[in-house]
Amino acid sequence: MFLRIFLVVCICFALNTEVFAKTVEDSSGKIVQLPDSVEHVICSGSGCLRLLTYLQAHDRIVGVDSIETRHKKLDARPYALANPQFKKMTVFGEFRGHDNPERILTLTPQPQVIFKTYSSQMGYDPVELQQKTGIPVVVLNYGNFTKLRPELYKSLRIMGTVLGREQRAEQVISFFEDSIADLDKRTADIPAEKHPAVFLGGVAFKGPHGFQSTEPAYPPFKFVHARNLAYDKTMTKKELSNSNIAKEKIVAWDPEYLFLDLSTLQLGDKAGGLYELQTDPAYQSLRSVKENRVFGLLPYNLYTKNYGSILANGYYIGKLLYPDRFVDIKPDKKADEIYQFLVGKPVFSIMNGFFKNLVFKKVPLK
Repeated sequence: MFLRIFLVVCICFALNTEVFAKTVEDSSGKIVQLPDSVEHVICSGSGCLRLLTYLQAHDRIVGVDSIETRHKKLDARPYALANPQFKKMTVFGEFRGHDNPERILTLTPQPQVIFKTYSSQMGYDPVELQQKTGIPVVVLNYGNFTKLRPELYKSLRIMGTVLGREQRAEQVISFFEDSIADLDKRTADIPAEKHPAVFLGGVAFKGPHGFQSTEPAYPPFKFVHARNLAYDKTMTKKELSNSNIAKEKIVAWDPEYLFLDLSTLQLGDKAGGLYELQTDPAYQSLRSVKENRVFGLLPYNLYTKNYGSILANGYYIGKLLYPDRFVDIKPDKKADEIYQFLVGKPVFSIMNGFFKNLVFKKVPLK
């Protein structure tokens, strides 16, 4: 067994005769030597392949991590829905960055670069992975649409430089900036006292959760100047990313509008946020429930943040709260415009079908 592995490693190192003609500084600050032309890569870690798809370079992958080959009943990853061929590709390791160096070394053709996200939080150590495979590992910070937006843009530019996709990286960054600016421009002059009080429940975080799970720094609320009752500027970075809010607090806040992240439906018909809203007397006391102001949103946090779905949710929320400012917007069509640009296909109807056609609709409470 050990002899076989040793021979495989020796053969792959012998075949890996790339001339390292350029360098790049990755998100960890490490200088990585790279071939001048990169045609074959793999993406390790949450969201990594999503970014590659945004750059229209996903045809360069020679393998995938295990999440791509799973058959999920409820999948809300637009990049994967637009690329069903991922399901048939060779698996090089487990999801969330738990790579298998031996499998990587048997990939044909060999990857010239390994892109890696969330490397400081989970998965295989990138330095050790590079040492064991002899393949350059480029660490990327996946970022977010709030304080880490510059890190997201830096990662897109790094990936663009490695792949010769610099122009596309700038196009994606401009698309994000223009969309966020458009949402802000439509709503920025609305007086604070007219900002509706809102709450989002059922947010996924490393799996589906019930209604108390939320994101206090939820970008769509910020983009359209809604008053997110869960936000507290004294919260830690971790709490702002994901928090479980006490049911008593939600009842005391009594939001004007409730939103349900439909990823919670993954918990089944007798569990999750929708079931809780339908059956829990505490939630049924809320005015938004009594007056039927509970609305379904695209799941956005599956294998980390789906940036296109965040923007699509922003346009829907804006139109719902301030209809006169979004007269020209049809949320489902806007979502498909976003997906068409980012992942190459309009996949809104597919996702909506997975989630009981409740996206951008009032959810049934009886």
